[in-house]
Amino acid sequence: MGKRRRAVERRSVGIKNGKVHPGVLGGAAAVVVCAVGATAFALSGGSESGSGGSSVDDKPVASGPPTAAEVHGTAKAFLAAWAKGDAAGAAALTDDRAAAEKALTSYAKEGRLSEVKLTPGRRSGADVPFKAAATVSYEGKKKPLAYESELTVVRRKSDGRTLVGWRPAVLHPELKDGDRLVTGEAGDPPIKAVDRDGAELTAAKYPSLGTVLDGLREKYGKKAGGKAGIELRVVRADSAKKKGATGATAKKDDAKSTPDKTLLTLAPGTPGTLKTTFSGSLQAAAERETAKRQRASVAVVKPSTGEILAAANSTPTGFNTAFQGSIAPGSTMKVISASMLLEKKLAGVDKKHPCPKYETYGGWKFQNDDKFEIKGGTFRASFARSCNTAFISQAKKLQDDSLTKQAQEVFGLGRDNWSIGVPTFDGAVPVQSDAQMAASLIGQGGVRMNPLNMASVSATVKSGTFKQPYLVSPDLDDRTLATASRKMSGSTASAVRDLMHYTATSGTAVKPMSGLGSDMGAKTGSAEVDGQKKPNGWFTAYRGDLAAAAVVQEGGHGGDSAGPVVRAMLLAGG
Repeated sequence: MGKRRRAVERRSVGIKNGKVHPGVLGGAAAVVVCAVGATAFALSGGSESGSGGSSVDDKPVASGPPTAAEVHGTAKAFLAAWAKGDAAGAAALTDDRAAAEKALTSYAKEGRLSEVKLTPGRRSGADVPFKAAATVSYEGKKKPLAYESELTVVRRKSDGRTLVGWRPAVLHPELKDGDRLVTGEAGDPPIKAVDRDGAELTAAKYPSLGTVLDGLREKYGKKAGGKAGIELRVVRADSAKKKGATGATAKKDDAKSTPDKTLLTLAPGTPGTLKTTFSGSLQAAAERETAKRQRASVAVVKPSTGEILAAANSTPTGFNTAFQGSIAPGSTMKVISASMLLEKKLAGVDKKHPCPKYETYGGWKFQNDDKFEIKGGTFRASFARSCNTAFISQAKKLQDDSLTKQAQEVFGLGRDNWSIGVPTFDGAVPVQSDAQMAASLIGQGGVRMNPLNMASVSATVKSGTFKQPYLVSPDLDDRTLATASRKMSGSTASAVRDLMHYTATSGTAVKPMSGLGSDMGAKTGSAEVDGQKKPNGWFTAYRGDLAAAAVVQEGGHGGDSAGPVVRAMLLAGG
């Protein structure tokens, strides 16, 4: 009986005498190639369960992690069915049959992928990496596509059956839930993005700009005058919704979205030229500095205009933290808080100001780093040392929305209305009460920022007026840039610059700002995060007509981790 069953199962996945025979997809052969030696997929020793056979009534339901033989057999059966174009058969070997069948069918029909060849690699536990090779065809044009992916074999609790754990990335590592592979005329013409001096910007030269360039193409491909080509691309799940949205809805969708991505060009389009505000030299410096570190992000803006000069992340192909991050900014937030206290006459640069070891508000006990205190000190000294309690002590004199209004009305943050040319998160300073409101004053609580937001904060201090950061001139598409409803008085702006300059010459920012001249100022920060051994390190500063901010997640003190990144940017800008 066992031999007969095994023979039936071998026929079901196209296997005879231990070899895989080609199936047919689009009139062309499609095969699964089995590696030899340690990576070979054996069908002996438990292959019946591994290839998706149902449990036997007189045996207990299998449990525990899949065995090596089960992983081998299940993975091989799935890859064989996929390769021969049997979407239903392959999907039946997954733990989400409906979603898998829809995706596998789309892979062939919308992606126009045929002649599929799948080569498994060395198993690691329940994970099986594999190489995929296929031909992309569209209206007489063909090109090969090769990539690597991975699947994981899981055990279904109900019957003990081993199946492929379904996720879109099994088909292609760029796919997420709802994404599709589509081959045809590209919806957006290609662009040739250039920096402020006319030099071309490419992801090959500036890796951190990959997602930015994708976003610029999506928004400006047609406006730049190019002609679409024929491409295989990843069409994101939110593309249709995003392109049909307008106003605030479009802005919120943009902030969370990832642009469509071209994987293969069958026929090149004609790119239109798009001028950006990037500086090639500063962008190169930003790439170098973030590449030296783990989880570092930086942004640079021009205070007099709001132009974005550079932005980079340690993981250039990952999430664009520099523009879209949402992270507690720690004590760099004290720049905004200080401007508010000065305006409300709750502090004066050289007036005495309390900085005790501890301060309690709303039931929370706050303290300073290393529990330091400043006896008989001024607000200047408290700001330069980054005294938390100096700010918490004033919470009882504030309204719940005081900091929110200051951030929105003076610094242009938290209104979801920036339009820089690609998706951004524009900061968040929600109205809070009691202890959370007090925590917001020192950049914790519900406050969230990214390097672009905090570079803009320093730029606003330097120029005295908020100017929305942007990458593409609003003249190209007649869009309206965000503005602040009011600006700091001249005396308040001068006082905040004084505080930041003193911090750079005599406070926590001395080392990163040493030797940078007289027209400069800075603020350090560190933000505690649950589950992290070290806080996130922050640093924001200006020098002349440059403003920059950086975060190094789990970097510790901002002056030590993020400070050198910002220093390098200020030096690179001359």
